[in-house]
Amino acid sequence: MTVNGGVSFWYRETGLPARRPPLDRPIEADVCIVGAGYTGLWTAYYLKKAQPGLDIVVLERKFAGYGASGRNGGWLTGALAGSPRRFARTHGGEGVHALQRAMNETVDEVIAVARAEGIDADIVKGGILRVAHAPSHLPRLTAQVRAARAWGDTDVEQLDAEQTTARIRVDGALGASFSPHCARVQPAKLVQGLAKVVEGLGVRIYESTPVTEIVPHEARTPYGAVRADFVLRATEGFTAGLAGERRTWLPMNSSLIVTERLPDRVWEQIGWEGRELLGDMSHAYIYAQRTADDRIAIGGRGVPYLFGSRTDDDGRTHATTVRALRDALVRLFPAVRDAAVEHAWCGVLGVPRDWCSTATLDRRTGLGWAGGYVGHGVATTNLAGRTLRDLVLGADTELTRLPWVGRKVRRWEPEPLRWIGVRGMYAAYRAADRAEIVGGRTTTSPIARIADAVARRH
Repeated sequence: MTVNGGVSFWYRETGLPARRPPLDRPIEADVCIVGAGYTGLWTAYYLKKAQPGLDIVVLERKFAGYGASGRNGGWLTGALAGSPRRFARTHGGEGVHALQRAMNETVDEVIAVARAEGIDADIVKGGILRVAHAPSHLPRLTAQVRAARAWGDTDVEQLDAEQTTARIRVDGALGASFSPHCARVQPAKLVQGLAKVVEGLGVRIYESTPVTEIVPHEARTPYGAVRADFVLRATEGFTAGLAGERRTWLPMNSSLIVTERLPDRVWEQIGWEGRELLGDMSHAYIYAQRTADDRIAIGGRGVPYLFGSRTDDDGRTHATTVRALRDALVRLFPAVRDAAVEHAWCGVLGVPRDWCSTATLDRRTGLGWAGGYVGHGVATTNLAGRTLRDLVLGADTELTRLPWVGRKVRRWEPEPLRWIGVRGMYAAYRAADRAEIVGGRTTTSPIARIADAVARRH
């Protein structure tokens, strides 16, 4: 029987953590961080390392790592969380190259900190494969590799069918791209380990403490306010739950399933000995990893958005999404058709209107934030933490000059327009995938081109 929800499979491995005490009175601090996921914890970590005397408070409505930080697919990737072309509009090509270099270096930074701090998160830096398994995928793959190199990711290479199959035997694989700048992680182990390290540095973490509103120099909760010189919002997909933030970032749902442990005979058919992360060139693409205990975890968008920016109930996902992900898994790897799906879950990620992440601080009001990672947050949150550190400390650094810093983006449309737009866009992508993968179309579906045009508008 498939377990559905319960936050995530990753927490089934580790066990849900004991709750830290909630805030019980109004307090003051130098820095107040709202949200104890990767963004908030990395920011607290780097601030405390830079200035140990800072009094830092982190507020969390559930427990550290309850949101996307403990539910994601475990892709520690150097991929940009946003469009290179949009970043280039304000900072030119060299600005995008600098951002790409920073992201590639961030993968190694997370690995180094985890090692130095004794955080065992099942990290393997095997790189990432994006596989073309339909004729229409190949032109997009070639274009993607060419664009990545043009924007500064020069280590990306294109593999032919034989080279791809030597690494991983995806059914019908015609080729793939490979980048070394990616590592597999167990998300809950990483976030829980980071929370313990941050707390050990003297940061106060209050759990079961929902923040209802953020105003200049103050975060308000039912149990009293926290006043601070700086209040940093690190709420990602849950941002819409704050007063006045309903249309700031759209909470996009993403779902995962994980198989039972697969026997050696199945792995002999699949390969995947390098533990690379796996994606494909579908429009509604999948993301997957081979776990430390030899399961396959695979994810995709499922039901992408809930009306009114609602979020899920402790990770429970739709039965139709579970079936769709299982179908995608078996299509890629027929050898797993008899494997049981042991766990299914979902989480939300933050999507700005222009689909580009941002890190910002207004020194006048003391308000700052980082997020909108559009699904690439495992690594980008670390870059965000170091960037917010420099912004809070008033330092002019290479990080504070990157093109994602200080971006201003218009708000999402009111309902029902955003529900119609997002649901319609992903319905179009799924229809395009059916035409290309099942129907055998050899070129990109015109339906997908229309959806792409809609997604690019902002």
